[in-house]
Amino acid sequence: MGKTEASEGKQRGILIPVLIDDVKIPLAFRRIQAADLKDWVGKLPHPGFDNLLKAVAGILCRPVQPGQKTNEVKDREPEKVNILIEEPEKLTKQGNSIGMKFTLISAGEFYMGSQERNDEKPVHKVKINNPFYLGTYPVTQRVWKAVVGDNPSYFKGDDLPVEQVSWDDVQKFLKKLNEKEGTDKYRLPSEAEWEYACRAGTTTGYSFGNDKSELGKYAWYNDNSERKAHPVGQKKPNPWGLYDMHGNVWEWVQDRWHRDYNGAPADGRAWEVEDGAVRVFRGGCWFGGAWLCRSAFRGRRDPRICDRGSDLGFRILQEL
Repeated sequence: MGKTEASEGKQRGILIPVLIDDVKIPLAFRRIQAADLKDWVGKLPHPGFDNLLKAVAGILCRPVQPGQKTNEVKDREPEKVNILIEEPEKLTKQGNSIGMKFTLISAGEFYMGSQERNDEKPVHKVKINNPFYLGTYPVTQRVWKAVVGDNPSYFKGDDLPVEQVSWDDVQKFLKKLNEKEGTDKYRLPSEAEWEYACRAGTTTGYSFGNDKSELGKYAWYNDNSERKAHPVGQKKPNPWGLYDMHGNVWEWVQDRWHRDYNGAPADGRAWEVEDGAVRVFRGGCWFGGAWLCRSAFRGRRDPRICDRGSDLGFRILQEL
């Protein structure tokens, strides 16, 4: 599928693993989830073919739109296949000198927002033109201390997310991290990039579906957190392998606050036009309810009034 490097000079092929037998997946392929066709015989239509079709559609930059049927299978769980289409050598890049882990997020399109709240409207299509790496976890206290040297967090623990950091504190952290790594590629994700990565190809309230009774498997929130933050990575990841996108601590993004999405960029850039100090955060937190953990929910804080809290941290993006 696609042209190969051997036949067309430096052009590279695109790999979509397809399982047709119960075999051990080679180590090099384990970061790419495969279309599972092991039991397809006599079972058509089959969800595995649906997954394969969506993989091809993603490569062609023609993702399946909300409500579009790829076969007659109904009432399935949200799609949980992460299609990585970047150059093979980039798949090996997973961290940096201080041990941060990153997950490759492919370019694509999605529908941002929801009909639940006025500030989440209108639902609009956004095209993410460039793939990027996003922190697999929120930034931890261990990482913060390695870069900045102190620890402002209320709940202490190296593997807990850093919190009580303002949006301006995060900008200073990023400046120091870029200097430390000799690059300018680290930054906060835009609000659109964050929601695209959180949804991971889904259009439901959460990245795992609409059933909030399942949230405890994926998130620390007020029903299970015991009123405190928890070490990152203890709950199930979203379909693209990102942990704690729902709950634990809110996460700063780059954008300024706007009361709705009218006029928002359609290319995934941070929306920073207009004056104003209020900034956006996403994802829910350890003391918030399930509704606040939805993929589309938006929060804001005014640094002139209250810019820090034990419920507020961040994760970072690394540009390719």
